[in-house]
Amino acid sequence: KPPRAFATVKDIIPDTTETVYDIQVPGINAFDANGFYVHNCGEQPLLPYESCNLGSINLKLMAKNGKIDWEKLSRTVKIAVHFLDNVIDVNTYPIKKIEKTTKRTRKIGLGVMGFADMLIKLGIPYNSRSALQVADKIMSHIKVEAQKASMELAIERGSFPAFKDSRWYHEGFEYMRNATLTTIAPTGSLSIIAGVTSSIEPIFAVSFIREIIDRKLVDVNPLFEAEAKKRGFYDRELMEKIAREGSIKRIKDIPADIKRLFITAHEIDPIFHVKIQATFQKHVDNAVSKTVNLPPTAKPKDVEKIFKAAYKLGCKGITVYRYGSKKREVLKFPESIEYAGTCRDMTCPN
Repeated sequence: KPPRAFATVKDIIPDTTETVYDIQVPGINAFDANGFYVHNCGEQPLLPYESCNLGSINLKLMAKNGKIDWEKLSRTVKIAVHFLDNVIDVNTYPIKKIEKTTKRTRKIGLGVMGFADMLIKLGIPYNSRSALQVADKIMSHIKVEAQKASMELAIERGSFPAFKDSRWYHEGFEYMRNATLTTIAPTGSLSIIAGVTSSIEPIFAVSFIREIIDRKLVDVNPLFEAEAKKRGFYDRELMEKIAREGSIKRIKDIPADIKRLFITAHEIDPIFHVKIQATFQKHVDNAVSKTVNLPPTAKPKDVEKIFKAAYKLGCKGITVYRYGSKKREVLKFPESIEYAGTCRDMTCPN
């Protein structure tokens, strides 16, 4: 092997301004794929002509009676790895080169969604040390179980063709079906279908508006609604008040422990967002997609602090979003009471 070179960074100083907006900059920030102009992928680094093959476990379903069902999680990981490996073989590829390259490494990316929902069901605030511990245990367990499943498949079907050129072989593994096993994707659409929080994100708001094409959909956290009814403080006026304010932090009718449990993305310190991402990244082969939510008043120095923290903590990528920086928000806080419980079909008027 050629010798590896190392360098020490003594200092980082401002140089010039460079735009980092995805897709709005030509060149490396966007590209054409099958006639469509597409975004870069933040969670799946790939070699030329490899393809993306991802799946996500619904963590909300892995918590029951205040505990994590580890056996159920293990079974789910095994099935998911088997399923994603099958996808590689049954998939129809647009060109032969993509098929050949994909099958040479057989990369898959198993991740999670509904992490915030799981924490709520466990009674753990998102911005707590306990949440970091759960993140560490969950992803470590998924990593180990995914490796077991891939090795079992390799014994049955053979290791991926490039196995002897991989780190698995050089680290002493005898078999491995897939070059990579884990990825945490944004799960924007998947989580809507599953009815859970996106990826490893905290809840965006207890009540918010999701804009999809020309429609506005109200999204009220079902766990909050269930807890409010269970503890007897649910009523329509309260839901309307939450919709107007976008947060439950300053509403006196809501118990303090509920306020701590249902903390939202914009109420969490940006560096804690990074800590959550870094904790998951320790056990992920590929990368982790995670957004650090910033207020409209955020400055470049705030972004610099986040980027440096992400680098120091071992994140492979980082995304920041300053609320209000786009004319049309995909997720936004309600603007009037019509968005809280008064739209029966969940479709709100313009």
